[in-house]
Amino acid sequence: MDGSGQYNPRTVEEVFRDFKGRRAAMIKALTTDVEEFYQQCDPEKENLCLYGYPSEQWEVNLPAEEVPPELPEPALGINFARDGMQEKDWLSLVAVHSDAWLLSVAFYFGARFGFDKADRKRLFNMMNDLPTIFEVVTGTAKKQSKEKSSITNNSNSKSKLNSKRGSDSQPKNSRPVVQQKEEEDEGLEEEEDEEHGETLCGACGENYAADEFWICCDICEKWFHGKCVKITPARAEHIKQYKCPSCSNKRARQ
Repeated sequence: MDGSGQYNPRTVEEVFRDFKGRRAAMIKALTTDVEEFYQQCDPEKENLCLYGYPSEQWEVNLPAEEVPPELPEPALGINFARDGMQEKDWLSLVAVHSDAWLLSVAFYFGARFGFDKADRKRLFNMMNDLPTIFEVVTGTAKKQSKEKSSITNNSNSKSKLNSKRGSDSQPKNSRPVVQQKEEEDEGLEEEEDEEHGETLCGACGENYAADEFWICCDICEKWFHGKCVKITPARAEHIKQYKCPSCSNKRARQ
């Protein structure tokens, strides 16, 4: 199959890198490339599977012919349920099965190359730190990040209130006004960094980075890396209302 780039990762780091590549590919199929994915899953065709490869490429294809297969196989016949369900429910179903497949492939490598208990635990923790495909596709990951941001902001507000009360008991003019203003500005910047730090890209599921360009969809309000949706800062300046690929495709089919 094209794009598979098959190799045998032998360390925890290599297996995790393999996992991340396959995960990114499948998220791309179910979000930014959803229109193409939808069309390829023709219910009139035979049993089809969604494959994700370490190269971050995805493919809809027939299952492997060899028995047993070289790697665990993804869910079979995802195309048959396409027209019998709401699209979002069908995509969610494919996402759940994709998550299960990613775990099975990762632990297949772990078993094959003799990972011990500590290695397996470390591998699982590394994978578990990333949102699942299901969480990205359904928007659950974004809701969780908002809740975390809300908790963080509330705790910051409480700590600020306590510090303010403490400062009220001190003699007036105990610190220069300029110094107080600088510290307040720094606090606001830290809050913004913490809030954005919990934001996840709706395409790849990765975290926000301060040095990267992001754009928000005006329809679903999900944030995306500019590079994931092929939008540059210069191009964004001329967009009055941005619609992500998923929202654009949904409107086109209505």
